[in-house]
Amino acid sequence: MPEDKNLVSSDAPTIVKTDVGAKNGQNKCPKCGSTDISVNVNNGHLRCNFCRYEFEPEKVAGLETDISQLKGEVIGSGATDIVADTNDVVTFKCSSCGAEVVIDTSEVTQARCHWCRNTLSVNQQIPNGSVPDVVLPFTVKKEDARAQIEKFVSKRQFYANPQFKKEFTTENIMGVYFPYMVVDTNAHSKMSGEGEQEVRHYTIRKGDRSETYYDADLYHVEREFDIAIEGLTIEASADKLNKKAVDKTTNVINSIMPFDIENAVKWNANYLKGYSSEKRDINIEQVKTLVEAQSKDIARFAANDTLEQYDRGVAWSSEELEIKGQQWKAAYLPVWLYSYQEVKGNKKLLHYVAVNARTKETMGSVPIHMPKLLGVSFLVECGGVLAMLFVDFDYDWLFLLLGVIYFIIIYTRYRNDNARHKYEVETKKEISNLKEEDRLISRRTKLTNPRMVGANNTSIRGDNSDALASQIINNIMK
Repeated sequence: MPEDKNLVSSDAPTIVKTDVGAKNGQNKCPKCGSTDISVNVNNGHLRCNFCRYEFEPEKVAGLETDISQLKGEVIGSGATDIVADTNDVVTFKCSSCGAEVVIDTSEVTQARCHWCRNTLSVNQQIPNGSVPDVVLPFTVKKEDARAQIEKFVSKRQFYANPQFKKEFTTENIMGVYFPYMVVDTNAHSKMSGEGEQEVRHYTIRKGDRSETYYDADLYHVEREFDIAIEGLTIEASADKLNKKAVDKTTNVINSIMPFDIENAVKWNANYLKGYSSEKRDINIEQVKTLVEAQSKDIARFAANDTLEQYDRGVAWSSEELEIKGQQWKAAYLPVWLYSYQEVKGNKKLLHYVAVNARTKETMGSVPIHMPKLLGVSFLVECGGVLAMLFVDFDYDWLFLLLGVIYFIIIYTRYRNDNARHKYEVETKKEISNLKEEDRLISRRTKLTNPRMVGANNTSIRGDNSDALASQIINNIMK
């Protein structure tokens, strides 16, 4: 087992107030004073609906932008621990007419005054997880999202459940802001192991069969470097964090990442006008194990860019990741969402088709008409049996698997239960101060495997589809 070393400063974290200058109450247009403000989806700017004046998005001040300079633990105030007994109900006094307006922050962050109709907004952070540090505005229009969803579903019509096809409509898609933790990490990585480089491969005939062998040079390999990981995105909702839920296809929502986090702006409740949102319900400590595991995966894949000569793989025996600095901020990220509940007897499965409201990346799950799929798979299997009888092929037994293979391919295409955010390669990172050591150990001959036995340089350990997820979800639910 690789040596595991994950260190972070034991000093108390630095809390950065990200709502400085924010005031609850009326957000007024600086030009005309109107409180009727919404988002211009074309550019993500706030726009006055009365005079059409547009506001330049405001960036969060105080957080480190040069990740390589991070020291210790820095936490945006919107990402601090949720206080369990916080009152979700906030009462505002309208500055225009003096009326008192009540807002339940567990549901909304804005309300209209019932007397003067001015809009009142929650902009200051309260310790219930409802107000994040940053928000990434919608820039994909509803009609564009509808087109993306319709295109996705149209390619999956043949085996779609008849009831789903009858009821499918994109009229009811919703724009939703989902809560995430965005993590920046400044770390030092050190890895040691062995790698194999192919010298040649050849085939030896043995009777009526042939076998392929490989000769390879074995090297001792060491890599050491600093790494800056920027914008690692972790779900901040226990419901969405559970990507293997049996009652809903939450994994497809997570698979539409990454988002352009660098364009996130300071929280303003007006960004939520016309959209739904989901409140954060997890704290940093509950996902630290996941973040550390994913950070090591990112470092491991970053090292692969320096291992191109080892075409048979590298087996790391020691992997160390020393975390020198880490920054956490809570974010609302935009998603267009279509949902459909499939009912099978007493079982229910909630299917989603999700569109990234910044990039148009689309993924979804479509209910399958299982009798039809099984019937066609059986016919394919029958064709495979006939082919095995009449086709001269060394591995003719493979024809017996054609029906099974066909079923798996179609099922995967419709359900997409393996869809995931490939954080290990899609997360922004930069390595520096690289040190390399490659030392020839010996030449290995007549190897039967095309890849090095024990190679783990492309392994993924932080994807919470494995046992790590169960551990995290159990901790959250306690």
